[in-house]
Amino acid sequence: MTTLDPQVPASADTQGATIVGVGDGDGPGPDVMAAATLDGNKVMSSDGEHVGKISDIMLDVRGGRIAYAVLSTGGFLGIGDTLHAIPWSALTLDTDDKCFVIDASADRIKNAPGFDKDHWPSMADMQWGTAVHDYYNRQPYWSVMRDGVEERRLDTDL
Repeated sequence: MTTLDPQVPASADTQGATIVGVGDGDGPGPDVMAAATLDGNKVMSSDGEHVGKISDIMLDVRGGRIAYAVLSTGGFLGIGDTLHAIPWSALTLDTDDKCFVIDASADRIKNAPGFDKDHWPSMADMQWGTAVHDYYNRQPYWSVMRDGVEERRLDTDL
């Protein structure tokens, strides 16, 4: 059986979260995990501040990819929370500290466009998604994958 090698970096056409730490063990993870195990995980900013927790993992069902992690900030027991869509590629899973680290400062996250649990944006809207990815200095996941597929098609034509 072939397994994923954590020592081999992701290829250029992937948009997955980075994984750091030595938190390997028996069972699933950290390379392949149930999305439900990530709900509630603590999220730290790049400058070391606790900024919230993962409340949802949004899937691109047709594309078979993770589209966004939803970060819940502020509030108390789910009341008054502000939600933020975070591009999956902007996150690093720290298996040692059992948290995600987002590639943005706490101030940048606090000033990020957000929404509440009763008023979600249309996450399939490419204009909205492009704006979210631009805010976090990431290429939209769908464009990277499309370019990667096109490159592979060209390679097989040779």
